[in-house]
Amino acid sequence: MGDILSTYGPDILRAFWWTIKLSFFGGLGALVLGTIAAVMRVSPVAVMRFIGTSYVNIFRNTPLTLLMVMSVLGITYILGVSLSQDITQNAIRWAIVVIAVYHGAFVCEAIRSGVNTVPAGQAEAARSVGLTFGQTMREVILPQAFRGSIAPLGSVLIALIKNTTVAAVIVSAEAASLMQKIIENEGGSFAIFAIFALGFVILTLPLGVGFTSLSRRLAVKR
Repeated sequence: MGDILSTYGPDILRAFWWTIKLSFFGGLGALVLGTIAAVMRVSPVAVMRFIGTSYVNIFRNTPLTLLMVMSVLGITYILGVSLSQDITQNAIRWAIVVIAVYHGAFVCEAIRSGVNTVPAGQAEAARSVGLTFGQTMREVILPQAFRGSIAPLGSVLIALIKNTTVAAVIVSAEAASLMQKIIENEGGSFAIFAIFALGFVILTLPLGVGFTSLSRRLAVKR
């Protein structure tokens, strides 16, 4: 293990830094898309509910690997839609988009579970004082929904970080891709797998503990 760290240490740190960036921007996009989809799913407008439900059902039941391959081979090379002229940057940006869109469906369901914890009487009271649906969601429902869905959102984020390994299909900069290269050069060994497994444990374990603690502290008392 020491030889591997001495030889590939800087590359491993660089690869995990890319993994963190993929997770951060993908998670941010997933939170935005998931929140919008959750609002659409509880909207009184039937068309909005249909769009929100279709988004969740389509992307939650489509393999992430398939979406990754389709983003580059299908959208970039067949349709000619590129996010950057540089091949590597294009792949990284598409990886972020795909991670955000895919996990946005899971964020939507997590937030919707939080919405379901808010008593219906609060929404009725908000409408009775003249608040619109948008104002009711923004001022009354969503703040409580986020507090009620902290734990499932934490689980989605942890799954997102681990799923960045799927980006190795199209991105050559992150951790899973580097692990494949090291195995090709050095041969398979327990030490290689242990190093990268430990890296992901370091990334995800504090998040799990933090979200669990935050969920207990911010739980809405009924």
